[in-house]
Amino acid sequence: MAFEPRQTSVGRRTVRIAHNGFARIEQWLEVEREQLALWVPVALGVGIAGWFVLPGPAQWLACCCAALGLACLALLLPVGARLRHMLVAGGLLACIGCLLVWGKATWLGQPPLARPIFAQVTGTVTAVAKLPAQQMVRVGLRPIAAPALPAAIRVNIAEADVREGLGKGEVLRFRVRLMPPAPPSVPGAFDFARRAYFQGIGATGRALAPVEMVEQAREGPTLRARLFDHISGQVAGAPAGIAVALATGDQGAIAEADAEAMRRSGLAHLLSISGLHVTALIGAVIFLLLRLLALIPRAALDWPLMLIAAAGGALAGIGYTLLTGAEVPTVRSCIAALLVLGGLALGREAITLRLVATGALVVLVFWPEALIGPSFQMSFAAVVALVALGEHRRFKAFAMARDEPWPRKAGRTVAAMLMTGLAIELVLAPIALFHFHKAGLLGAVANLVAIPLPTFVIMPLEALALCFDLVGLGAPFWWLTGKAIALLLAVAHGVAASPMAVMLAPAVPGGLFAIIAVGGLWCLLWRSRCRWLGLGPVSVGLIGIALLAPPDIVVTGDGRHVAVRTPAGTMALLREGAGDYVRDMLSESSGYDGTLEAIAKMPQARCSTDLCAVTLPRGGRDWRLLVTRNAMLVDRPILERDCAAADIVISDRGLPWWCRPRWMKIDRRLLSRTGGLSIGLESGKVHTVHRPGDAHPWIVRPTARRRVSGQLGGG
Repeated sequence: MAFEPRQTSVGRRTVRIAHNGFARIEQWLEVEREQLALWVPVALGVGIAGWFVLPGPAQWLACCCAALGLACLALLLPVGARLRHMLVAGGLLACIGCLLVWGKATWLGQPPLARPIFAQVTGTVTAVAKLPAQQMVRVGLRPIAAPALPAAIRVNIAEADVREGLGKGEVLRFRVRLMPPAPPSVPGAFDFARRAYFQGIGATGRALAPVEMVEQAREGPTLRARLFDHISGQVAGAPAGIAVALATGDQGAIAEADAEAMRRSGLAHLLSISGLHVTALIGAVIFLLLRLLALIPRAALDWPLMLIAAAGGALAGIGYTLLTGAEVPTVRSCIAALLVLGGLALGREAITLRLVATGALVVLVFWPEALIGPSFQMSFAAVVALVALGEHRRFKAFAMARDEPWPRKAGRTVAAMLMTGLAIELVLAPIALFHFHKAGLLGAVANLVAIPLPTFVIMPLEALALCFDLVGLGAPFWWLTGKAIALLLAVAHGVAASPMAVMLAPAVPGGLFAIIAVGGLWCLLWRSRCRWLGLGPVSVGLIGIALLAPPDIVVTGDGRHVAVRTPAGTMALLREGAGDYVRDMLSESSGYDGTLEAIAKMPQARCSTDLCAVTLPRGGRDWRLLVTRNAMLVDRPILERDCAAADIVISDRGLPWWCRPRWMKIDRRLLSRTGGLSIGLESGKVHTVHRPGDAHPWIVRPTARRRVSGQLGGG
């Protein structure tokens, strides 16, 4: 009895603290009530992301149960509380998101080919994409009478082996080596297998000559294909690829050097049909319709010109979206533009974060797999940053129109554009580092100069050229278009050449990226001072990226290509004849922007025609690496001795059991389970492409192989 009052007082104090804390949260949510709806697509996205991050059905089901459990626990909160409603809705939406992408992957995805095969394929053409920069044509096919093949495949055909005017519906026959869609070659690289699964592509390959036409297409080339050919013939040189991309969204004609310059300068978004292009087109259509209809006296006095012009702009936006292939950024931009036009027609303020949230919700419902792609993330992040900055009272007060001398007005406009550019660069930098291992540092300045070119010069000139081509008078406009695009490329190459153009980072762990994403959304979606609490997670994530140690050894999934970090900090490559794609992939995943030298030329390497032994000083000790260089057999006494002296042995073949290095044996058998590897010698961390137990449907399971005899000497 003596302790009862003390126990009761402690209980009352705890209850009072909890009650006061709950009341403060409710007051804060009441202040932020207009922002709560913005978290609907975020909650749906959490469930979708959970399905991609977790490895298998048991974990996916646990994710759904955890989300529903959160919703049930929230029901214990007082009835009518905003926190109760928010948590219940968030839990249900997260569960729906996980089930949504799980269901789509189960019923609509295309399982990959089980193993590489040579086959005689007869198939109907379903898609054609020309790649003049690579001198090939990329063709989508539906195999005919081939139950062993996937329902849809994608094949590259040399331009010389395919007839001019290839179109949908044509039936082709050829021999091809088909392979499952490629997974990431190294940790952090692009996962084409995952993308192909949701696109319905079960195998890829390169056709072998001759390519026989079995049945001619019943319909001619599509409007997009005809535009591609027409524009390519009107604009000469490198600007032709940019002109085609702006009109059709097809980037296959852009030279790799120009594409890399656009990426390094932060201007690559100009090549992907998105908000800038759709908005410019719709705005131009509305402007022209208003001016033309205003010339008719009766229409100007009696007709609702704004509604008519908005309807015309909406039709133009939908048509442009379909013409350019209906990619996610274009669809998002079109949906947002339609919502803006609807808001204007109703006399409401249309450009708000709710509009952006609605567009994101529509995209996630129909294309949930888009959430983890850089296109969706960068597109919506940029728009959210722009709208959030525009809604901030201080920026709004600074940028609002006012009566002032034109030099001051021009300076204010330039400053506002620079501020928006900086905001976009800051928001996009973590996304670019996560997906591409590089982020532009001069993008804000480059965009300040370059964005007016396509918006007010190139696209209007291209539209005029296409219109005047109907009467054969478009040549002058095409010439001006080419000169304007050449100026855009000059800006891109000039900025890209600067040593300050990009910031590099090795492969960024998903956990760090998730922390930054949560903090960024917290900063952008709330309006009160509590929004700045999101800077904490953002800072933690950015510091974590800055402290990432680059890998010392990178091995591709086939074991053929190995890159090591030299004591001088440069990177060296095993096979000097590796192509540009392999070199770029290994450099980017390592956070290295220099030239890859040859391992054989390192002072720490001793190489023969069969083997390379490399000594890497790390962490106060020397690590010995042994790598096979070709498919030739090595005598057992030599290989067994060298394996025993090495810490790590790497080979693209299956190594015999008696090859026993001191730490790791990386051969074909191990790589078939793990995929590509990156190794940090000082930390002892090994990152793999495939996680143990990963059951996502696009992953090809390794097949059992016959045991290699020890007498083959490592063959």
